[in-house]
Amino acid sequence: MFQNKSPRYEILSQDAMAVLDKGWRRIVSEMGVEFLSDRALDLFRAAGQKVEGNNVKFDPEWILEQVAKAPSEFEVQARNPEKNVHIGGDKMVFAGNYGSPFVLEDGVRRDAKLRDFENLLKLSQSFSDMDVASSVICEPEDTHLDTRHLDMTYRLQTITDKVYMGNVVSAENARDVIKMSEILFGSREAIEKTPATISLINCNSPLRWDDRMLDAQFEYSAANQAVILTPFLLMGAMSPVTIPASLVQQIAEALTGVALSQLIRPGSPVIFGSFLSNIDMQSGSPMFGTPESAIGLLCTGQIARHFGLPFRGGGGLNASQTVDAQAGYQTLMTMHATFLAGTNFVLHTAGWLEGGLVASYEKFIMDMEVLQMLQVEFTPLEIDEASLAFGAHEEAGHGGHFLGTMHTMERFRDCFYRPFLSSADNFDRWSKNGSKQTDTRANEISKKMLEEYEMPPMDAAIKEELEEFVAKRSKELTA
Repeated sequence: MFQNKSPRYEILSQDAMAVLDKGWRRIVSEMGVEFLSDRALDLFRAAGQKVEGNNVKFDPEWILEQVAKAPSEFEVQARNPEKNVHIGGDKMVFAGNYGSPFVLEDGVRRDAKLRDFENLLKLSQSFSDMDVASSVICEPEDTHLDTRHLDMTYRLQTITDKVYMGNVVSAENARDVIKMSEILFGSREAIEKTPATISLINCNSPLRWDDRMLDAQFEYSAANQAVILTPFLLMGAMSPVTIPASLVQQIAEALTGVALSQLIRPGSPVIFGSFLSNIDMQSGSPMFGTPESAIGLLCTGQIARHFGLPFRGGGGLNASQTVDAQAGYQTLMTMHATFLAGTNFVLHTAGWLEGGLVASYEKFIMDMEVLQMLQVEFTPLEIDEASLAFGAHEEAGHGGHFLGTMHTMERFRDCFYRPFLSSADNFDRWSKNGSKQTDTRANEISKKMLEEYEMPPMDAAIKEELEEFVAKRSKELTA
C-alpha cells in the first residue's frame, strides 16, 4: 500500500467550486435522480424527500447531512492481515482489471476462460504493489452463469490472500459473497467490525440507479461492507460534452448513492467513485487516456476531498487494441493524473486494453512497471547532508568520475529504480538477444511468474467449509 505524500494538484478555484456546488444542487432538487428500487424509494420517502414515481427530488442540505455520516477513512481486512488496506487519507490502494469479457495472450484475442481468471489472480498475488485482487478481473465464459460468482469468489479467497471485491450482479450473489466472507473471517460480526470486501456499484448514467446495482448495494451496505458509488460518464454519451457539466452530474449521482448507503446503515463505508472520460465524436467509440479524462481526475480528487470522502478514479485506462505505444502513452496519461489527484482507490491498475473489453497478460506486466516507476516518482525526495555527497566530490576530484567512489559503492544497488521489463541494452546486445520488443518481454515475464507462483497458505478447515458452501449453493442454483 503506497503512501502518496506529494502535494495534491488542485486546479479548481474557490469560485469554480462554488459554481459546481450550485450545479449539483440544482440537478438533485429540480431534476431529481431515478432509483429503480421500491426499498430505496421507501427510505427516501420516509426521510422526507420528494418521491414522484421512480424519481426522487432531494433537499441538497439533507444529502450533505447523510454524506457527513460516512467515514472519511476506513480499514478493509485481508485473509493475510499483513495485506490489510487503509482507504482514504494519503493512502493509495491498487486493484486489478475489472469486467473484461476477452483476453489477449500471445497476440491472440479470445474469450476469457476460468484458466485466465486464475492466471491473472496469480499475477496479482505475485506483485506486492497490487493491493486488491479485484473480482471480475476477466469474465470466464466457460463457467455456468448462475454459479460463476461462486467459482470466482472461491478463487479470489484461495489463489490470493489479499483484499477482494464483491459480485454485484444481484442481491443473491451479494449475499453469497457475504456468506463466503463470513466463513473466511470467522463470523458475520468479524466482517461487520472491519469490512472484508469492496464492491463496485455503478450508476446507470445519466441520473438513474438501476435495480440490480441497488439490490447489491442494499446487501453490502447493510453488512457494513465498502461500496464504491460510481457514475459511469463518457462525455458526449452519458453526460454533456463539457467537463464542468459532467462534474456536476457526477457529484449529483455519486452523492445520492452515498446518501442511500447512509440510510441503509449510517456510518457504512463508501468511496466517491469516478469513471469519467469521453467518446470519439467521429465514431462514437469510448476514448480513454485522454487529456479531458486526466482533467476530470484532477477535479474529482479535489471535489471528493471537499466532501470528506475517499476517492476512486483513474487506472491503466487506454483505448488501444494491442500492447503498443498507444497503450503505453494513454495509460501513462491516466496513471500520472491518478497520482497527482491523490486517488485513494485505483481500479483497472493493470491489464486493461481496448476500452476495457480485453484483459491482457502482457499489458498487465507493462502496467506494473508503470505503477512501480510512478511510486518512485511520487516518493518525497530526502535532502540531507549525506545525500549532498560532498565526500564523493572530494574523492572523484575535478574531471574524475563517480563510479568507484565510496558514496556510489554504498548505494549502487538501490540508488535508482531498476526496471524488470524495460531494456537498456545497446542495439548490438539487444539484437543478439533476439530483438525482443516490450510485449514479447512482458509475455515471457508473465509466463515465468505463473510458473513460479505459489499458493498462499490457508487453513484447511476453512478451505473445506468454503468448498462445501460452493458445492451446496451451486447445486441449489442449477437445480
